Amino acid sequence: MKNYLEFEKEIKTLEEEVDNLKSPFGSEGISEVDTKKIKTTQEEINEKLKQTYKNLNGWQKTLVARHEDRPKANFYIKKIFNQFTLLSGDRFFGDDKSVIAGFGLIDNRSVLVIGQEKGEDLNTRIERNFGMMRPEGYRKCIRLMKLADRFQIPVVIFIDTPGAYPGIGAEQRGQASAIAHSIETSMSISVPNISIIIGEGGSGGAVALASSNKVIMLENSIYSVISPEGCASILWRDPTKSLQAADAMKMTANDLLNLGIIDEIIPEPLGGAHRNPEAIADDIKHSIIKNLRSFENFSREEVYDHRKAKFLKIGRDQGFSRSSDLDVGLSYKGSDIQKFKAHIVKNKLIYIGIGLVFIAGLVSIIY
Repeated sequence: MKNYLEFEKEIKTLEEEVDNLKSPFGSEGISEVDTKKIKTTQEEINEKLKQTYKNLNGWQKTLVARHEDRPKANFYIKKIFNQFTLLSGDRFFGDDKSVIAGFGLIDNRSVLVIGQEKGEDLNTRIERNFGMMRPEGYRKCIRLMKLADRFQIPVVIFIDTPGAYPGIGAEQRGQASAIAHSIETSMSISVPNISIIIGEGGSGGAVALASSNKVIMLENSIYSVISPEGCASILWRDPTKSLQAADAMKMTANDLLNLGIIDEIIPEPLGGAHRNPEAIADDIKHSIIKNLRSFENFSREEVYDHRKAKFLKIGRDQGFSRSSDLDVGLSYKGSDIQKFKAHIVKNKLIYIGIGLVFIAGLVSIIY
């Protein structure tokens, strides 16, 4: 049974009509199937999907990102990677079922695969804690990322979570510390890591695993520091203003690409990833292979510097880079305009004094 969103009511009606037309059993018994009518209606459905999904606002994209039928990490792992070997446990407390982790093959190359998993039905969603990781989940990821770094194995991460689990037990076991150490590990490893946001990328629960060389988003996924409902509750004390919050937060793939937060957008099939999971899985696989190949000639130090410069560049003009091979570390590289502005601000008192002297001299000449 298909699930439809609120703005898909017309599409639902048309698809139900197509299903009825395809059935040879009518009200008067067996009847001839009207293939011409089916084709016309299907074309109308495709046109409706095209127009609807082309004009989605931030809140509607949030609903698509949360769609019940949207492919989850477990689906992509099975479709994309060969010989996947599941690994469990953080070696401190236990195993967190909300994150799947292990080693697999892609393009005949070993990779560490990490996927935040929400679950497919009610039972698995409860077992997976709706994709909300606990501290032991982050510590499992930290352990495996360090292992991958030791053996020079790239890391591929699928992100799909409303946020880290905020329960008392999680806080008692050091949730904030686990997230911070996960970010630190993601930033410090010297092998390429690629994060793909396949649905929701919510709060620190997502950032903990999205501090990567390449951050990629599916077209209808979202990535933000808080949910639209949470933002509306804090700013306006009114959760009903979620639509306004979603647009203001710039949480969609196009907005984040323009801001330089992410590196790539993978287009989804017509009507969203849930309408053609096989096709989107192939597109993600090609993107992973392409990005892994782009780091083939990088040294471990260059991989680390690439990631560091990428994040330091956010909110700046050109970020930080090495000015020569003899330099140690990274130095800031700005545009000439920025350097000129910085020089003026730094020496403003001198320029004000020169200006006043010039004005005084001009006045004395005139009078």
